[in-house]
Amino acid sequence: MKFTDGYWLYRKGYSALHPRDVAEVVAGDGTLTVYAPTKRIASRGDALNLPQLTVTFEAPMPDVIGVTIEHHQGGLDRGPHFGVNRTGAAPELSTADSDGTASITSGGLTARISTSGDWGVEFLGDGRLLTGSTARSVGVITDDAGRSFVHEQLSLGVGTNVYGLGERFGAFVKNGQSVDIWNEDGGTSSDLAYKNVPFFITNDGYGVFVNHPEKVSFEVGSEVVSRTQFSVEGQRLQYFVIHGPSPKDIIRRYTELTGRPARIPAWSYGLWLSTSFTTDYDEKTVTSFIDGMAERNLPLSVFHFDCHWMRSFHWSDFIWDPATFPDPEGMLARLHERGLKVCVWINPYIAQRSYLFKEGLERGYLVKRPDGSVWQWDMWQAGMGLVDFTNPDAVLWYQDKLRGLLGQGVDSFKTDFGERIPTDVAWHDGSDPERMHNYYSQLYNRTVFDLLAKELGEGQAVVFARSATAGGQTMPVHWGGDCESTFAAMAESLRGGLSLAASGFSFWSHDIGGFEGTPEPEIFKRWIAFGLLSSHSRLHGSNSYRVPWLVDEESVDVLRHFTEQKMRLMPYLQTAAEEAYTQGIPLMRPLFMEFPGDPGCAHLDRQYMLGPDLLVAPVMDPSGTVSFYLPEGTWTHLETGEQLAGPRWHRKEYTVMQAATWVREGAVLPLGTVSDRPDYDWATDMVFKAFNAADGSRRIAVPSPDGTSTQFEVTVSSGAVAARVV
Repeated sequence: MKFTDGYWLYRKGYSALHPRDVAEVVAGDGTLTVYAPTKRIASRGDALNLPQLTVTFEAPMPDVIGVTIEHHQGGLDRGPHFGVNRTGAAPELSTADSDGTASITSGGLTARISTSGDWGVEFLGDGRLLTGSTARSVGVITDDAGRSFVHEQLSLGVGTNVYGLGERFGAFVKNGQSVDIWNEDGGTSSDLAYKNVPFFITNDGYGVFVNHPEKVSFEVGSEVVSRTQFSVEGQRLQYFVIHGPSPKDIIRRYTELTGRPARIPAWSYGLWLSTSFTTDYDEKTVTSFIDGMAERNLPLSVFHFDCHWMRSFHWSDFIWDPATFPDPEGMLARLHERGLKVCVWINPYIAQRSYLFKEGLERGYLVKRPDGSVWQWDMWQAGMGLVDFTNPDAVLWYQDKLRGLLGQGVDSFKTDFGERIPTDVAWHDGSDPERMHNYYSQLYNRTVFDLLAKELGEGQAVVFARSATAGGQTMPVHWGGDCESTFAAMAESLRGGLSLAASGFSFWSHDIGGFEGTPEPEIFKRWIAFGLLSSHSRLHGSNSYRVPWLVDEESVDVLRHFTEQKMRLMPYLQTAAEEAYTQGIPLMRPLFMEFPGDPGCAHLDRQYMLGPDLLVAPVMDPSGTVSFYLPEGTWTHLETGEQLAGPRWHRKEYTVMQAATWVREGAVLPLGTVSDRPDYDWATDMVFKAFNAADGSRRIAVPSPDGTSTQFEVTVSSGAVAARVV
């Protein structure tokens, strides 16, 4: 939110308080509290009728410093709150350094506060200035309507880029943008986002997490061009500065602070096929799709039933439409016999005609308005209500309904929606409606994910979620929402995925071919390569089927080729996924994260790293040409063995049976010998392949689907590879 009119003035109707002096610095139990009057104190009388701000510094873990800015402290805190892990040793505190400053140090990160002169806080990483809060950076703003806001402005260094803030489909580098953290169902072609995360990472050694689930407004060099501003409504603002120095270090610490992804089952990496959204289908249609895939030797792992598996006007009551699926248990058993897993679409909205509406109404499980009536509207489903997941009994009730589906043979749920959450309501636990708007997605996905983990076992739970906020990365997988069937939408989807990766999310997918419309054959085939070179891969659309033979026969060959290739990549992909589980490093990652010292990577948003060693540049042009940047080294094409040098740009043309997939110099990849399924024993059905790797031995751990891993000693000699278990 912008408050100023240029550099000197505030907008009409706004007034501001800024810390102008430091009256006292008090060291507490691991905290440093600064009392900052809003004008200079020259005499005792100056303390009368004078607002004072309280700024508290803490260190929840090494290399992370939290800052809480408060004006009035007597307000009600109704929650909800993001989960923040506090695991660190006590920080070093100083209330009076010899240079006229106070300081708090956590690991390699120090916050140095000026105790005389203008307000100033410097954040130093290993002694180097990362960012700072300068005069007028901290502000408490009041408008003519009586609303209050608190903002902070942290300095942006020359050449410092800001990334993240959730799954955003606009420009990848956020400098110059105004971003509101507010979940919306806006598709992929606007500045709205399904997954808003109040965290950004820079290429300058630090990231910032604003610890507020309500709307946080970011002005990234867009109010004061040399600063990143963030603000919330109210009397209090809390944020954490996270030191790197590398982008991976920042992501490690951020995900240690807010949570790392749960392990997901091996089968989820295979190809998912959907009924699509508004298409006509029944069991015969489903069977014809699966038969068609088998007849064409197309590996398939998961079949997904979208919304119309239930009766119209009854969503979501979790009852199969008897007109189209008269024998759901038998059908699901038959799908399992063919080696398939089953996913079904759900959402948290309960249509008035559904029997669950009456049940939820009578038991008090639906969100209510302040007057006690149930909140309802007709958008999406007639008279629909919303499950109140702040009510523990409602959580158990909802889980019990889903448990019935698991008993029928369902293996996973697509947790759609969760963004259209009203604020003119009263929650069961008294939560603040503004804070619940974004946080609702966390409760919704947690309800479903925890049920799957409990019923199927740890490591077997996976959802396909659309909405999320900070902490949502703990419950994979997420997909990119509703995009058009165009090359432009393909590019915007990738920007969204890379922004989400820069926000701490490790696993991500998108609708192959786009959701809206019917893709042209050229688009569909290029999107297949992109989709199968993503962490998770799903064929899904809106009003047209996504089986390849309905596009053209060549699409069948393209899908077979890239699906089999992904299956062979599983040992490598799962080895990279271990970084996600243990360190929070995403499987699909922007190049600035992998090559922080290469300025050529800073703005790249049409290519990515899939794991640490495989660079992918999707073709997004009907000519089949693609321009891509290779960082320093000799890179080898994954399939052809062609070699190109970096650092430099290249432009090449690829057939639809090819992709720009380049392996980093020095890599030794574990590659599978199985190409028809993802859940084989990766540590056994595998060979190592070296790509310009130096002679010598190295240790490589290759995981297995059961969560164990096998250590290999791999020796490279003149390009030949020998391996033995150690």
